[in-house]
Amino acid sequence: MECGFSPQLHTNRTILAPPCAGRRPSFPATSSLKTGSQIHLPPSSLKISNGAVCRAVTSPTYVETTEATELDWDNIGFGLVPTDYMYVMKCSSDGIFTNGELKKFGPIELNPSAGVLNYGQGLFEGLKAYRKEDGSILLFRPEENAKRLIDGASRMCMPAPTVEQFVDAVKMTVLANNRWVPPTGKGSLYVRPLLMGSGAVLGLAPAPEYTFLIFVSPVGNYFKEGLAPINLIVEDEYHRATPGGTGGVKTIGNYASVLKAQKLAKEKGYSDVLYLDAVHNKYLEEVSSCNIFVVKGNVISTPEIKGTILPGITRKSIIDVARSQGFQVEERAVPVEELLDADEVFCTGTAVVVSPVGSITYLSKRVEYGNRGVGVISQQLYSALTSLQMGLAEDHMGWTVQLKTREAREDTHWTMLESYPHPCSFSKWAGLK
Repeated sequence: MECGFSPQLHTNRTILAPPCAGRRPSFPATSSLKTGSQIHLPPSSLKISNGAVCRAVTSPTYVETTEATELDWDNIGFGLVPTDYMYVMKCSSDGIFTNGELKKFGPIELNPSAGVLNYGQGLFEGLKAYRKEDGSILLFRPEENAKRLIDGASRMCMPAPTVEQFVDAVKMTVLANNRWVPPTGKGSLYVRPLLMGSGAVLGLAPAPEYTFLIFVSPVGNYFKEGLAPINLIVEDEYHRATPGGTGGVKTIGNYASVLKAQKLAKEKGYSDVLYLDAVHNKYLEEVSSCNIFVVKGNVISTPEIKGTILPGITRKSIIDVARSQGFQVEERAVPVEELLDADEVFCTGTAVVVSPVGSITYLSKRVEYGNRGVGVISQQLYSALTSLQMGLAEDHMGWTVQLKTREAREDTHWTMLESYPHPCSFSKWAGLK
């Protein structure tokens, strides 16, 4: 076993190296060393930026930043804010991802002939991390994102990280960027995993190498309206997906194809576009980046998952929450005409969570809902789900994953180094559940 390195200690950050068997760890003399921040090493060899390696380690790596940011948390919006670290892991033709690495956030290098650049062989995911009042961080159903990435990778002829690798990488990246997680109630840390064919390929074929990358950004509301009604237009010319295509996976090409219709809609004053099916041009599919729900009485209807609609994790969660509250939820083909006499309409997605719809325009006819206010059911489901995500309500569903940050721990690293029995494994010390 090779176990020993001397990480660079940055101002106001602490990285604790795992001790080798029978030895106490040594730390460079520095006034910036603080208790509580940590680094743990993953199952495969994981390299820190100075190139040192620790092998045969069984726990994931976590680095935690502690200095404060100077963002205006009340006005961050939904845009990229460069943070401290990103995570990178590669896979060659053997299909096994190894050597995950935290790197400083910044540009990446790709061959001009990379599969993702030439043939669009790429997927992405999206999830959020929320700050609790005690300073700890909650992730919302990260294993569901991992499973969806695996399903999408199969469709796109790509290998994928395991669920464990995915979740560990998310935890690592979030803790490394801890200072960018907004205060409770001020937003969230948006986590963007990417899987792409990074190897060079000229002829049409799967790439010979793949890169799994995660970056993060603090965000506020996706729509400028916030939790306020948005205005949609039904698109009757362009289609988002077709049967047998890739509409049911989160491949990058699905999103580029909606930009034109979305741009035209916004130029006319609409918030976004609602797409119909490509076969009959009459059944609801989804909004550009959201699933759609139609409310009538105690019944909530949403288009069924049949290969052309993304199986949203927020969609899945809202269905479960709604059923637990006594609503009848139907997953079926929903004709566009049902919009005309609906009580409420709302969208769901990781970025928007729940977004009430104030009006929908179809064939030049505009239908408004709830006096263009937030519908009762939309508000009820939004409050229930966000309370779970932010740790304001007890999680009976078992959906959240808690990360104990430095602020949320009272223990010191010296006690743990003395008492922890496994020299290169500190998962218990990280406080991860």
